[in-house]
Amino acid sequence: MKYLLHRMAVVHRKLDSEITHETKRRWPDALRIARLKKLRLALKDRLAGHIGKPAFSIRS
Repeated sequence: MKYLLHRMAVVHRKLDSEITHETKRRWPDALRIARLKKLRLALKDRLAGHIGKPAFSIRS
C-alpha cells in the first residue's frame, strides 16, 4: 500500500511540474493545462481517500 501512495505522490508532483512548465511557455495550450489539472485533481482525490484509511482492519 505504501508503494501505491508513493507512486501516486510522484505522479502528482510530475503533473504539477508539467502544468508549471506549460503555463510558462510562450503560447500555453489551455486545453492541455485543463486536462493536466483534471488528472492532478483526480489523483489528489484518490490520495486523500487512501490517507485517512487504516491499512487493514480487525473485526471481532
